[in-house]
Amino acid sequence: MIGHSGAPSTPAKLSTTRYGQLARRHSQDLPGGFGKPQTGSRHRPHSKQNSDLMPNPNARYSSATRKPSDGLPRATPSSLGIDADRVITFLDAVENAGLDVHGFMLSRNGKVAVEAFRWPYRADRPRIMHSATKSFAVCAIGLALDEGRLRLDDRVLSFFPELHGQPVSDWMARMTVEDLLTMRIGHESETSGAAWRLLDTSWTAEFFKIPLVCEPGTVFMYTSAASYALSAILSRVTGETIHDYLKPRLFQPLGISGETWDISPDGVNPGGNGLSVKLVDLLKLGILHAQGGMWEGQRVMQQSWIDLATRSHVETGEYGYHWWTRPNGTYSAIGKFVQMTTVHPAQGIVLAVMAAIEESELLFPFIEEHLWPACEPIRSHSDSTKADDRLAEKLTRWQSEQAPASWKMLLKADGAVALEETRSYVIAPNRHGVVGVEWVFASDRCEITLIDDLGRHSIAGGVGHWIEGRTSMPGRDLHHGYEMQDSPVVARAERVEPTALKMIWIFPETAFRDTVTASFDGAKMVLSREVNINGDARRHDDLYGTLLR
Repeated sequence: MIGHSGAPSTPAKLSTTRYGQLARRHSQDLPGGFGKPQTGSRHRPHSKQNSDLMPNPNARYSSATRKPSDGLPRATPSSLGIDADRVITFLDAVENAGLDVHGFMLSRNGKVAVEAFRWPYRADRPRIMHSATKSFAVCAIGLALDEGRLRLDDRVLSFFPELHGQPVSDWMARMTVEDLLTMRIGHESETSGAAWRLLDTSWTAEFFKIPLVCEPGTVFMYTSAASYALSAILSRVTGETIHDYLKPRLFQPLGISGETWDISPDGVNPGGNGLSVKLVDLLKLGILHAQGGMWEGQRVMQQSWIDLATRSHVETGEYGYHWWTRPNGTYSAIGKFVQMTTVHPAQGIVLAVMAAIEESELLFPFIEEHLWPACEPIRSHSDSTKADDRLAEKLTRWQSEQAPASWKMLLKADGAVALEETRSYVIAPNRHGVVGVEWVFASDRCEITLIDDLGRHSIAGGVGHWIEGRTSMPGRDLHHGYEMQDSPVVARAERVEPTALKMIWIFPETAFRDTVTASFDGAKMVLSREVNINGDARRHDDLYGTLLR
């Protein structure tokens, strides 16, 4: 295996807290099982950083495999028939295209050959999986089918007896479990998890309010509403959340721990989103499917289910049972902003990626042009070990805090901050509900505090260097509906003009990176905030402040 995690010298505690208005209701906080959400968040740190996850990139690895604490063996690319030089070409092409990849892992036959994480992302940090959650959730449906708890042709309404006797359309009455799996439920448009995260009412009830415009089972329309209904059905037939159901059946057998999953007001884990796991856990999901449901000699899932779930069932030829399929026989779990695992069954290859990219179709051309050919049989072995070394050196540079990136051009090497020790501003009325902004400056750091009706929310940034801390800074509309709750943040501040200050906030358990600029003019301040990627608006309205004297 080549690569390492690029961990900072002083790692902070890592949050298992979920993001979103429902963060206070974790599925892991539901004693007694399904349907008993409790209030009051509990923040449990993840296990400390493990050196086994972060091998020395300059070490010379033998072809013998090693098995770090995540349970996956490691081996060199060349020992697995992977051309390391072509992996370098893939990385160069992705960088030249300006695609923001935060981490990736590449395995063959269950052994990790390459792994790397851009600073400040790390192997031991959880990551919001967005819609890659769907491919975890659908495992529960396959397991429940195997246990005889439901059938593909079961009618959706049969699981919700409280709706019996209420007027429903003939189309709704005919909708089946398989229709949900294939996203052919008759909806006109997509329902995003971001829309439902705004609701404090029953999401199950919302599902049945969505009108049908065509007969279920006929037209593909990708929607997280279908995934939510599947999770609600699983909870109805098992008496527990999909998270609790999968713990002993999937997560524990694969050695997945520390995962968290959002839960709705009616006690259901969203089947389409809301799961946070480490990138290696996403890789494991792909490896399990590549191995036909086998894990360390034990059957976790049925081969027949995996074959069914990962072949196309829709007229577009690109979607199975909550897995995306491609004509070349590969299949993928894909989340918003490209949190993804892709399986190449013919080659025994599994790739996992976490990124901040608009859509996966921007990345796939580079995978197909460079990565899949890199995994074809190496014709000449004379230079393979040297190629492994070249890749190790490339990944050392790629993972460095000093590695070039387009967004780092916003910062200046000589951007020292020279402002008064403390500044407090009254903010003019605005739709974000911010009433005040405070700045505290020191020689080596500055701290900004936003004040709204929920309280005070602060982030400290180093001046000319990065500081990692924790924050509950509001801004869900910039973060695809997720609200940061005691979340890790890595921040830095620089003076970019004589009267302007810029801060960058990296939320390393997410795809999001905010840029905040404050312009000062006497007693006046204008504060702007924007984000690198989002499913909706990427910029807040400017805030206008007047200095308190």
